[in-house]
Amino acid sequence: MKHRINLTVAHLGRRLLSTKLRREIDIKIVEVGPRDGLQNEMCMLPTETKVSLVKKLIEAGCKNIESGSFVSPKRIPAMANSKEVCMILNNWRNEGNTCDDVILSALTPNLRGFEDAKGIVDEVAIFASASELFSQKNIGCSIEESFVRFEEVMTAAKEARIPVRGYVSCILGCPYSKHVPPTSVADVSLRLLEMGCYEISLGDTIGVGTANKTKNLLKVLKEAGVDSSRLAVHFHDTFGQALSNIYVSLEEDIRVIDSSVAGLGGCPYATGASGNVATEDVLFLLHGMGLSTGIDLNKMVDVGHFITDHLGITNKSKCGTALLAKKYKNENY
Repeated sequence: MKHRINLTVAHLGRRLLSTKLRREIDIKIVEVGPRDGLQNEMCMLPTETKVSLVKKLIEAGCKNIESGSFVSPKRIPAMANSKEVCMILNNWRNEGNTCDDVILSALTPNLRGFEDAKGIVDEVAIFASASELFSQKNIGCSIEESFVRFEEVMTAAKEARIPVRGYVSCILGCPYSKHVPPTSVADVSLRLLEMGCYEISLGDTIGVGTANKTKNLLKVLKEAGVDSSRLAVHFHDTFGQALSNIYVSLEEDIRVIDSSVAGLGGCPYATGASGNVATEDVLFLLHGMGLSTGIDLNKMVDVGHFITDHLGITNKSKCGTALLAKKYKNENY
C-alpha cells in the first residue's frame, strides 16, 4: 500500500506539471499561525514574541502571513495586542527591511476592525459561515446580518484600495448543526465574490472532512460557477484527514493552501476542533511532489520549535517533530 500511495503522489505531481506545460508550479501558502494559530490560546502571547514569530516566518520564505485579528478582546483575548503587533511590523518594513513582496493581512469582521487595521496591513479578511447556527455562535449574528456588516467593510476597503479575502467556515460540517449542504457553501462563496473578495478560503473548521466529501464539495462549487483559481483550502486536522483533503484539492486545481506553523490553532467556538494542518507537513507533501512554495522547510521546522517552546506546548507537526529529532541527534554525535 505504501508504494501505491507514493506512486499516486508522484503521478499527481507529474500530472500537475503537465497541465502547465511542465513548467514549475507555484503553490501559494497562506501562513495563518500568528492569527488562527494563536487565537485559541488561553492567554495573550507577548507582543515581542508575536513580532519575532512573523519575522522568522518571513525569513523562512513565507510571503502571505495572517499577522493578527482586529476583534473584541473580550471575545478573543489572545488577539488583544494585534494592532500593536501590526504597527511594529509595518514600521519595521518601512525602515527598509527587504520584504516588499510579503503580504501581511489581518482579520477585520466589522468596520471598526477595518479602521483599526487600515494603513498597517496590506490586506484584510472577512469571514462568513455556511452554517446558520455557527454564525450565531461565532460572530453573534445570522448569515444575512453578517453580510450587512461586510458591505460596510467592503465599501471602506474599496475606497482605501485594500484587497479583501473572504473566509467561509464550516464547509464540511458544523459543531452545532452537524451537516452543512455543499450548496450553502456555494451560495456564501458566490456572495463574497460578488461583493468584491478576490479569493475565498474554504475552512473545514472542525476537521471532519474526508477526501470524498472534499472532492464533492469542490465539484459542487465549480458547477455553481465558482472558479477554482479564486479558491483556497483551509483544513483543520482534528481527525488526521487534512493532508489527504489537500491532495484531493490539488487534483481539483486548487493552488492556494492555508496552514499553520507547528499545527497551531483551534476554534474558540468549536469545542474539540484541533489545530490547522501544520505548514511543515504541507511543505513536505508539496515538495515531495516536485511543487514549488518558495518556503524553506528546515527553517519552518525551526520556527515551529521556536513558537511551541514559547507556548510550552507540543509541536503538532509530524514532519517538524521528526526533522527536529534528526537534527538534535546529529548535533549530539
